[in-house]
Amino acid sequence: MDVTAFPPGVAEAIGYYVYRLIDPRNGETFYVGKGKGNRVFAHARAAADLEGDPTDNKLQRIREIERMWLDVIYVIHRHGMDEATALEVEAALIDAYPGLTNQQGGHGSNDNGVMHVCEIIDRYEAKPAVFDHKALLINVNKTANDTSLYEATRYAWRISRDKAMEAEVILATQRGVILGAFVADDWLEATPENFPGQPPLPGRLGFVGREAPREVAELYVGKQVPDFLRKRGAANPVRYSWLAREG
Repeated sequence: MDVTAFPPGVAEAIGYYVYRLIDPRNGETFYVGKGKGNRVFAHARAAADLEGDPTDNKLQRIREIERMWLDVIYVIHRHGMDEATALEVEAALIDAYPGLTNQQGGHGSNDNGVMHVCEIIDRYEAKPAVFDHKALLINVNKTANDTSLYEATRYAWRISRDKAMEAEVILATQRGVILGAFVADDWLEATPENFPGQPPLPGRLGFVGREAPREVAELYVGKQVPDFLRKRGAANPVRYSWLAREG
């Protein structure tokens, strides 16, 4: 049965819920989300809009399914929750299903998501960084495992070019720990012309640069991102040390 909305009264009864979108061709969960009302069905409506984001892998997957005259399988994984609980359940499921089309990690995943025990030790034994430079911090959790750390850090972000050009060092972070330090020579529009081999990402920028000098890297790599630069649940992966306010 192709269901595109809950019957009257059902949405109110189930409250906040966490759901999975499943590909009927192979039974694979390709998206995890949370919401209330008819949120679970909103993605199919967005996929039907041909003006939707062409880089959204979730929408592309839904369109592929529908082109085969099949329907996405909707599963409500847990319901009857308040929003805070739903956020935690959603984050846990995102961590549990590798290869999802979710563009963002779950709530709190940067700080409290899946980690090896060695990562836990490194994270909580590391000393907080003290900034002697204007540092632009970029969280590379979603991309660092797919390419080099430099490539994962430099491409591509929704960022102010004027602010980015002020940065004296670019710091790659993962799970609250600084993994690498780079110097940007320039920030350019995220196009294949500026970054050969990369897909075009309108409205985003990437940088061309190099590894930071050793004496600069040693100040930051292996250090913990200070608490005043970590906002629990924040989706923006970019932070500016000189614009943040400690405390």
